[in-house]
Amino acid sequence: MANILILGGGFAGVIAAQSLAKRVASEHQITLLSRTNHFLFYPGLVRFAFGKSSIEDISYDLRGTLLDARVRFVQGEIARIDPESRRVIVAHGQVTGDLHYDYLLIALGRRLATENVTGFFEYAHHVLTLDAAERFGSAANSFTEGRAVIGQCAGARLPVPVYETAFALARRLASRGSPGATRITILSPDPPGLQFGDGRFTEALRSALERHQIEFLPDFRVQSIAPGVVLSVDGHAINYSLLMLLPPFRGPGAATGLGATDAEGYLTVSRTMKVEGVERVYAAGDCVNFEGPKLAHMAVQQAEIAAHNLVNELEGKPADETYSHEVMMVLDEGGDETIFLERALWEDKPTKVRQGLFWSWAKRVHDRYWKYRHL
Repeated sequence: MANILILGGGFAGVIAAQSLAKRVASEHQITLLSRTNHFLFYPGLVRFAFGKSSIEDISYDLRGTLLDARVRFVQGEIARIDPESRRVIVAHGQVTGDLHYDYLLIALGRRLATENVTGFFEYAHHVLTLDAAERFGSAANSFTEGRAVIGQCAGARLPVPVYETAFALARRLASRGSPGATRITILSPDPPGLQFGDGRFTEALRSALERHQIEFLPDFRVQSIAPGVVLSVDGHAINYSLLMLLPPFRGPGAATGLGATDAEGYLTVSRTMKVEGVERVYAAGDCVNFEGPKLAHMAVQQAEIAAHNLVNELEGKPADETYSHEVMMVLDEGGDETIFLERALWEDKPTKVRQGLFWSWAKRVHDRYWKYRHL
């Protein structure tokens, strides 16, 4: 019997657990270790912040769901990974001490490195956790005059919530009938268009921003935040009355002991999703070192590849599936200027850009389908 241990209860961890439960023989034990017993559908956090969905719409209980898929669930905080003895040290939670593994799949996601921006913790909102989204939603609801600054710090590899937050706020202010007393500015650390790498997408996005009278300020790399002002690394300042920024991302701290991380703490993996230089260890999701944004569909695809190749190794077969890295996302403007982008990052394929109300509707349907499919 083999003990297969999965670390993390996000997209990659849940998909890997369900895929393994279907693939491996019943004598093998599959365990998922997560710091919380709730799965959070983080693409829905902006809608949650603006009161368009409830907690029940974007989260569900992991323990019961995984038990139905014959996966043992353990709630606990991971202290470190010891690859030589093949064990994970759990600091506290449902169990404390060591969990042994024969095969390990790391899906710990990214860490929010708020400490890298002076004043972020004290003065900035974000929308990447349930509590943070709720606090920002309350602040946004009280915003009636002044400038709202919405943006991301360098290393925050998730641009979609920035634009969707700005669009949602613009629609709310317009519905109140007095948007003239307010101003919305988006900050980006990158030059215009660099985040998405496609001219047609950039033009479609610029049109949507102009329609909502949202100012776009590129090349603004946030260095520090003080009450009412954001400062850039080159000395520029912008005032705010409401501030929502995505902090820098880094790899999970628990993975550093593997000796297989890059300068930002992300795990170095091959296209088979195997951690390089470490035996019997795979990784998937936001914790891996692939370039570009960190998106849910990427985590799902990586998890399926990792699970497949892990089972092959368990059965003495070679890895025969590889991951193809691509961006596929819907930037929901909330109306007929919603934009769809599909762009390969590793292969020479035509980029697809679509725009229209259909994509806003399709995103809602997909979100509901994903949740109920995995309940």
